[in-house]
Amino acid sequence: MNVLIYLVPIALALGIGALFAFLWSLKSGQYDDVEGTAWRILSDEDLPE
Repeated sequence: MNVLIYLVPIALALGIGALFAFLWSLKSGQYDDVEGTAWRILSDEDLPE
């Protein structure tokens, strides 16, 4: 039971860190164009003639 003194704060810190990372990725625009990269794979613009 003494290990819970260490594990609970570590789990909370990791969860809060993941939440801040997710909110940062939303703010920086990581999810703005979800379908653009899928269509960019099929593009032939970078192939030499």
